[in-house]
Amino acid sequence: MLISLFTAGVKMPVPVSLRRWRTPLLLAFLSMALTVGLVTVFGQLVLGLPLGLAVLLGAILAPTDPVLATEVQVRHPGDRDRLRFNLTCEAGMNDGSAFPFVMLGLGLLGLHELGEFGLRWALMDVLWATVAGVAIGVVFGAGMAYLEMELRARPRGHDLMDDFLGLGLIAVVYGVSVMLDAWGFLAVIFAAVSLRQTERRLSRGRRHETAQPRAGELLPGDFGHPDRRWASPTVSEGSLVFKEHLERLSELVLILLVGGSLFVNSWSWQAVGVALFLFLVARPVSVLVALSVARTPWRIRAMAGWFGVRGICSLYYLVYAIQHGLPEAQALELIHITLIVITLSILVHGISVKPALNRFCGRAQSGGYAYR
Repeated sequence: MLISLFTAGVKMPVPVSLRRWRTPLLLAFLSMALTVGLVTVFGQLVLGLPLGLAVLLGAILAPTDPVLATEVQVRHPGDRDRLRFNLTCEAGMNDGSAFPFVMLGLGLLGLHELGEFGLRWALMDVLWATVAGVAIGVVFGAGMAYLEMELRARPRGHDLMDDFLGLGLIAVVYGVSVMLDAWGFLAVIFAAVSLRQTERRLSRGRRHETAQPRAGELLPGDFGHPDRRWASPTVSEGSLVFKEHLERLSELVLILLVGGSLFVNSWSWQAVGVALFLFLVARPVSVLVALSVARTPWRIRAMAGWFGVRGICSLYYLVYAIQHGLPEAQALELIHITLIVITLSILVHGISVKPALNRFCGRAQSGGYAYR
């Protein structure tokens, strides 16, 4: 999960600005919260779940997945497709932004302290954990970029093991987040974004020190980006391929584990009903409402509303809730529903992704759905 989040953050192709990041921010926070609310209402009215368990179910199923959604992710740092950018950013950020709702559901079930009138939950689980996670990621990511540039710029230079530096950054950032009760998922993806953006900014100041490439020549540091014309290696560049291989292995293991964990009695009308409601109602409605405040083309809204792939993040939150003392009967109910939702998401979204993207890309070429 952490490796996938880091990989997604490293591949972000555009500088951080509110204009470009407004849509994924709306998807990751507002759309995700609306999805939790809609699933909660469905869980109470249709499934007859208690409020706390319904909120927990919504929080488990709301985040989209950064591992299984490979086909709709940013493919490389030079990929300027707006749909891929929005979905990749969303999948990275909402894995952390859903955590407060998990804690809210556990609190309503008596398994977590919410405080009087939910004040502790609002201040600690929502405000502090979110802000601290983002801040930790930004500081440590930028610090790694400055450190690597300093080491490489010394007269004798240093050969850095970029693969393991990336893994070390993940471990340190997540560990510090746990120590400070911050959301580690948010910290890891913002560390990757901060590392990447800081390296780009520092590289611009050193362009005059490097030889210019010949016309049409692509240097190793270019990363496929037309603005990159410097040859200095970076941690984000060096660790990307290695982490993508790890991500593919984890994707294979995840699918095998999900398939091996299914029970015959998991296929209930309740579980299939939750999946259909999530795919056909909760996700599309929440995306359309959230993006109504942004000037997002309707085709991008429709595609984003459909490709809400569920996977490893839902499994993580499910196990997290079980480890916090969720009663066995309620745990089994959530296990069956979650596994069916993930299985159907793999099947339905996996089958439809190629035709939908081919159709979308054909129209996007004439519609200009890319960042300039």
